[in-house]
Amino acid sequence: MDQDRKRGLTLIAPPLIYALALLAGPLLAILMFSFWTQDYLTIDRTPTLANYREALTDPIYRTIMLRSLWISGAVTLVTVILAFPVAYYVSFRVRPDRKSLWLFLITIPFWTSYLLRIFLWKVILGYNGVLNSSLTGLGLIDEPLTFILYNANAVIITLSHAFAPFAILPIFVALEKIDRNLLEAARDLGCGAVTTFFRVTLPLAMPGVVAALLIVFIPTVGDYVTPEQVGGSNGKMIANMIQTQFLGLNNAPMGATLAVIAMMIVTVISLAVVWFARRLAGGRT
Repeated sequence: MDQDRKRGLTLIAPPLIYALALLAGPLLAILMFSFWTQDYLTIDRTPTLANYREALTDPIYRTIMLRSLWISGAVTLVTVILAFPVAYYVSFRVRPDRKSLWLFLITIPFWTSYLLRIFLWKVILGYNGVLNSSLTGLGLIDEPLTFILYNANAVIITLSHAFAPFAILPIFVALEKIDRNLLEAARDLGCGAVTTFFRVTLPLAMPGVVAALLIVFIPTVGDYVTPEQVGGSNGKMIANMIQTQFLGLNNAPMGATLAVIAMMIVTVISLAVVWFARRLAGGRT
């Protein structure tokens, strides 16, 4: 046992050190910076909670943080709600020999640069873009729509498209694991299609749904590029403020403080989602 344990420790030591160096190290540095203060180029390393007090009381930071959570929550709900029917169709309606082709088609957006996809949405949603030009040409609107670009709506649309494959794939995997005999048994017991879906299919697919929720929610809270390109002044998120603190205002401690607060809020929300999903699954069983 001692030899096996030593051999195991030897095998995991390199990746463990690598993970600590590239993940734990930067996080620790950010945490330390959040307790310091900076006056232009001079950093005062005296521990203080001044940054946290300012971040939690200043209405600007609070507004941007709430907007970030609202946008990310909207993106998550829209993406998962639209992704579930796609995953369900591929899992239950597509022939087994064609499922790989469908999954291949779903991952096609990954072939294109993320930044290029954002620019394409700017072209589609622009004042004289594809959408407005089409609606104007069809006579459905008299003047171009202005609420679909450079605001939170544009950020939600763009992020929902970008993260759609991340939601489809885990839901599809969860649906594939469902024993079809259970669905047949539910129908034999008199359950209709809707009842079978809500009492059998959906509860068994909840692990995939929860995974999709977390996979979409966590990175979208900290997304920087999309709000910068299509968000305008009313679509900025917390990552944009963090970038401004580090590079624009030369206040790295405040930027680090905002990053720490954002990570804590995301962690609490994610744990709450997992807890609620487990309670819901336990109640149904």
